[in-house]
Amino acid sequence: MDGVIRTRVGYSGGQKIDPTYRSIGDHSETIEIDYNPKRLSYKDLLLVFWQGHDPTYKSWSRQYMSAIFYHNDEQRRQALETKAFEESQRGRKIHTEIVPFGKFYLAEDYHQKYELRRHIDLMRELMAMYPRDIDFVNSTAAARINGYVGGHGRPEDLEANFAKLGLSAAGRERLRAILKRRKQ
Repeated sequence: MDGVIRTRVGYSGGQKIDPTYRSIGDHSETIEIDYNPKRLSYKDLLLVFWQGHDPTYKSWSRQYMSAIFYHNDEQRRQALETKAFEESQRGRKIHTEIVPFGKFYLAEDYHQKYELRRHIDLMRELMAMYPRDIDFVNSTAAARINGYVGGHGRPEDLEANFAKLGLSAAGRERLRAILKRRKQ
């Protein structure tokens, strides 16, 4: 999405210190989204959240629960408002929890940019640009490319953003081919 700076996956919402995938404790798997509020509103992010899954199903575990972790009263208000709207539109109870943000723990490297990691040729290029994994995880370009290979984004947006991604001509062609195949 235009305005998203980076995304990272991790764990939040629990009390366990330094959770891991194999020892998650009482945390939930979550995503951290850094965005520019001058280009993208929090409410727009919430709308994408509601459309991205079916929050009417109650999770069978805390690890996979639907949750919004708010940072301030305004975010809480908007989350509750959009939840009520979604409930009225769907005609079913929404099971998403709206809870205060506590701490975010970054997930292991192999969980980061999961869709992108499945494309070795693109990963090779990005690892040349970002030799340290933390720089790769924090990269706006890697977040955008991960979204595209995951089937999100429009081809015309990709073309407009190629200059910002830093890919070679071969990398650009590979990304175009992936996106075209995903759209079919």
